[in-house]
Amino acid sequence: MWEDFINRLRKYIYKHIFDKDDAEDLLQEVLIKIYKNLDNLEQEEKVYPWIYQIARNSIIDYYRRKNKMTLNLELEDIAVYDGEESSNEDIAICIKNMINSLPEKYKQVIILSEYENLTYKEISQRLGISISGVKSRTLRARKLLKNMLYDCCNLELDRLGNVIDFQHKTKDCKFC
Repeated sequence: MWEDFINRLRKYIYKHIFDKDDAEDLLQEVLIKIYKNLDNLEQEEKVYPWIYQIARNSIIDYYRRKNKMTLNLELEDIAVYDGEESSNEDIAICIKNMINSLPEKYKQVIILSEYENLTYKEISQRLGISISGVKSRTLRARKLLKNMLYDCCNLELDRLGNVIDFQHKTKDCKFC
């Protein structure tokens, strides 16, 4: 059981860290953090979301340390492992469908800012609109996506507002 869990955690980390040696080092770092902080786990039934939140935060820290461009974990992996391998894929598909349903002017800025990691200035130049226009569209697009997500799913957030778990409200959501 423990080996199976470590393999799943390794797979999750490999998905985001492309250097195998760095990924293995990060896995060891995550396992140490889990061991050291096990007393801080408040609800045992939430152990998997808690562990994957540690892994997610460690991945973000890794990219900050390496001074590399961070992966867009917020959109691509908005849900953390909840016991089913497909949960990350489910919510990612749902969000991508939501983005595709946005009006074109909002869809453009979200794709450029969240998937291509362009700055407001770069987006402004690419689209030929002001920086304040880019900021405004980005905020509106995020608000629309947030509303769509709340209409579609029940979300569990951590104290910082990051999604750590989700469930679809209905089986016939038009995005999922």
